[in-house]
Amino acid sequence: MRYLLPVSLIVGLLVLLGIGLRLDPSEVPSPLIGKLAPPFDLPTLEDDGRVTSDVLLGQPTLVNFFASWCTPCLAEHPLFMRLSAGGSVRIVGISYKDRPEDTSRWLARHGNPFALVARDAVGASAIDWGVYGVPESYLLDAEGRIVHKHVGPISDADWRGTFEPKLRDLARLTP
Repeated sequence: MRYLLPVSLIVGLLVLLGIGLRLDPSEVPSPLIGKLAPPFDLPTLEDDGRVTSDVLLGQPTLVNFFASWCTPCLAEHPLFMRLSAGGSVRIVGISYKDRPEDTSRWLARHGNPFALVARDAVGASAIDWGVYGVPESYLLDAEGRIVHKHVGPISDADWRGTFEPKLRDLARLTP
């Protein structure tokens, strides 16, 4: 009888651990899904102007928080280059806590798939968006509403299985 409580606690913890191991860490729920993207006003990468959240309006847009020091960001970069070349979606990059010269050098080396790049030097906008770390991407509709959040690098399978169907749905809904 005196072992019943410790055994029950261990079994309970094992059940919770088992459930946790089956969850997909790239599917972090966001309270922003279905809501307008948080407003921002950030300097451009070249620091010759400002970028506001108004640029997210008018067509579906993929907003990608990335950094030159982020190894997983490099893993998704070839996909973004193909998407950009194919014109399937506009991609806006937000350089997260990175020095502009490092970001520029990284994009020059690997290619620039972004329609524009803003700098979030201190991560304040990332906090507003609910970013946990880079890379993180948000698919927005033409009105600037967040349709999907993806944590971690986007793979080809992620793109085909999640993003493409959502983009098709958005195309059907757009008059």
